[in-house]
Amino acid sequence: MNDDGKLHVVLGAGQIGTRLSEILLTRGHRVRQVRRGQAGPQRRGLEWASGDITDLRFAEEVGRGAAVVYDCMNPLYHQWPDLLLPIAEGGIRAASSSGSRLVALDCLYMYGKPNGPMTERTPMAPSSKKGELRVKLAERRLAAHRGGEAEVTIGRASDFFGANLPYSYFSERFFERIIKGRSAEAFGDPDLPHSYTYADDVARSLAILGDRKEAAGEVFLLPTPAAETTRTLMQKVGAALGLDVNVSRVPSWVVRAIGLVSPMMREMHEMIYQWEVPFVVDDTKFRTTFGVEATPLPQAIEETAAWARKRFGLAGSPRRAA
Repeated sequence: MNDDGKLHVVLGAGQIGTRLSEILLTRGHRVRQVRRGQAGPQRRGLEWASGDITDLRFAEEVGRGAAVVYDCMNPLYHQWPDLLLPIAEGGIRAASSSGSRLVALDCLYMYGKPNGPMTERTPMAPSSKKGELRVKLAERRLAAHRGGEAEVTIGRASDFFGANLPYSYFSERFFERIIKGRSAEAFGDPDLPHSYTYADDVARSLAILGDRKEAAGEVFLLPTPAAETTRTLMQKVGAALGLDVNVSRVPSWVVRAIGLVSPMMREMHEMIYQWEVPFVVDDTKFRTTFGVEATPLPQAIEETAAWARKRFGLAGSPRRAA
């Protein structure tokens, strides 16, 4: 799909949607970014649409004229039962009404506790309520493709790391703690292998899925660096900032206790299983299909550290990560 100058619609303006819009604009596409709240910063080639994507008339309106629709929407955990499937339905309608491809960002929750590296062929065996919802979501999207409603492609990523990620292990809280000499916090066992997908790679990969014909009707695990332990990755990010980082495990009972007052943490408890077993992504299918690798981990860490240095006013230049 070589469509320079054509319209690409990005549903969601959060951690990934914002990155994706920037990539698409840089490539010369026109972008319509859709969010519930007010419009964001203006720039050439970018238009904003504000509204509720669960309103299917609004979904049709924002999809009008699109070459590709990207569904990067993700409500807060405690909103999933009410919103996850309805907003995805809006994404399908935006694509089907315009005859465009739908590229949907997904996670790995439908796989439950894996018995080895996860691939696109790993059976869906959810071990959480949110995983069960993700199974229903995947089935609905793929049924839309099979039924001719819309041409659908799904890209699945593991937990994010990178710059400016409010909903991640590597949020501002992580950096604030390690800068102050406090320990980084980890759920489950920080010494088990765990795949983390670089957020910039997620956005770049979604743009590829919107551009390549062979992506149609397929599910891809997005490019992800070789799995390291959570402790190792956190310490490497710290080292790039010149910091020695200790990692402390957050006890399960603490998560439960915080969940009494925090809806997000209440929902987080059932997801800790991901850090209680090796949680490893095999991205071979994406790499062999498109010839694209994950950003080398030292580079990704340096880019993340450079952002943190600027964001938190740290002196000095980034150190090369090991």
